[in-house]
This record gives sequence, C-alpha cells and structure tokens, in this order.
Amino acid sequence: MSDGTGAGDATAPRRPDGGEPGFEVRAASRRGPDSRPGGGTAPSGGTFGDDGAWQRVSRKYVIVELVPALVLSAVLAAAVAFLIAIDVPWGAAIAGFALFWCLLGAVLAVPTARAIGYRLRDDDLVFRRGLVWRSEVAVPYGRMQLVDIRQGPLERVLGLASLRLVTAAPAGTVVVVGFTREQIESLRAGLVELAESRRAGL
Repeated sequence: MSDGTGAGDATAPRRPDGGEPGFEVRAASRRGPDSRPGGGTAPSGGTFGDDGAWQRVSRKYVIVELVPALVLSAVLAAAVAFLIAIDVPWGAAIAGFALFWCLLGAVLAVPTARAIGYRLRDDDLVFRRGLVWRSEVAVPYGRMQLVDIRQGPLERVLGLASLRLVTAAPAGTVVVVGFTREQIESLRAGLVELAESRRAGL
C-alpha cells in the first residue's frame, strides 16, 4: 500500500494455506491510491497500482504442460520402434527427431509454467507467457467486451481454470491460464466490475 511518498513497493500476500496468491493484490501506485478514475480500490479489495506484483501460476499447472508432452513422446517412441522393426530408417529418423523435441518440451515444462503470469496495473491487465519466445500483452480494462471462464478435462481434475478476455481490438483475445478456479472467479468478478466502470466513464 502506498505510504504517500510515491515509492512503489508491490507485494502479493500469500494465502493462509500456503497456496498461490489470489486476485486481491496490494500494489503501490506512484500517483497515490485515489488518483485513478473511480478511486484506488479494486472491487475485490485489492489496490491497483503502476507496479502490480506478477502473479505466478499454480504449481499444478506444470501437469497441464507435462501430460501432453509425455503422451506424445510415448506415441512417437512407439512409432520409432515400429519403423525400425520394419526397416524404414528414414521414417524412424523423422519420428526420432520429433520425439527429441517432445522430450525437450517435457523437460522444460516447469520453467515454461513459471514463465506464465499476469499483473494488474491502474489501467490494464498485463499477461505474459513463453520461455524462449516471450509474449507480453496488455489488456485495457475499458476495452474488455467479454470475460468468461473455461475448463478443460485435465484442468477440471486439477481444480484449475482459464480466463478468456475478449477486447474491442482485432484478434484481441487473451487467455489467462494456470490459476485455481477460485482465483479465476475472483479475477473475473473484479475485471467485469472494472470494465463496466471504465466504460461508464467513472
């Protein structure tokens, strides 16, 4: 929380059970907590600031990254063995090359998941992902048109969910992945209220 001196000191509180931090992020603002339109307090109790802390994905999301890579690796390994057995070396070489990249993806599952995150600023949400080719997208609150929750089968088993943000910009869809269902629901509620207030000019 800002002490009025203008210094930015962003912290993300931990949940009592030791889990990942949720939507309620306290982030200091260089302009003071009441300088943004509509005041400085987020609908769910967090304070939006210029230096919002990065929120990391749940550790369970590593499984979401890992399972597809391992399944595909097993299929490719079987293909390599079969092609070698029927004496098709060029096919085995191609399948072996694909197998190498799948295994590399499995090895990099943890750092890939840790590279995913979002942070809340005064005027937008910033989402980033990617380990080698990093992508970072800012979504202005006032341009959000649709905010909905999605869950795949594996996410449902793990208690995770994704949040799809559709904006007015062409191809303006951002999907925030890797957080618990409770975190995503809280984030959605806060973003919907913020989007409505920004469109109303508050």
